[in-house]
Amino acid sequence: MADPGLCFTRARVYQIFRLPASVPAEWVERDQPPLIGRAARVGAKAGAERLGATLYEIDPGGCGSPFHLHHGNEEMIIVLAGRPSLRTLDGIRELEPGEVVACPVGRRGAHQLRNASDEPVRALVISTMIYPEIAEQLDSDKILVHTAPPGTADRLALAFPREAQVDRLAAELQKPDGPAG
Repeated sequence: MADPGLCFTRARVYQIFRLPASVPAEWVERDQPPLIGRAARVGAKAGAERLGATLYEIDPGGCGSPFHLHHGNEEMIIVLAGRPSLRTLDGIRELEPGEVVACPVGRRGAHQLRNASDEPVRALVISTMIYPEIAEQLDSDKILVHTAPPGTADRLALAFPREAQVDRLAAELQKPDGPAG
């Protein structure tokens, strides 16, 4: 009998993954306030290579992420359950189940999903997977650098305050050795 998780079409193999109605075995607990709840990387589970998809369950009082923007990747938020608050540079607005929000690259795509309600929120966040990636956390004025997706061997993931920047050629240029002139 064929594996129900695989679909064959014209010599291509597609992996099928069903979003769970209850708690998926792949949940990773998030317990560093304000990132409280659970997350499951369902895009990778479905076999995606150039798209990321993470299912978030955000507990009351929690956030899906810090207020941030991406310079390389576009994200899309699909609200599955609950009424999260979407924070953007234009303000805060409550979302409803079934609403879809696109977060383009750059400042106009700055966003944060919060749960100000008394019930858990579920949202699916889909993104392009363009690396290396630069992101900004706007409340703390941090810069994030990621060379590859999470779980990749030798991945470089750095966060630093914007004021830590240095001249790119500092300590790089040296005077050539030789007689003074």
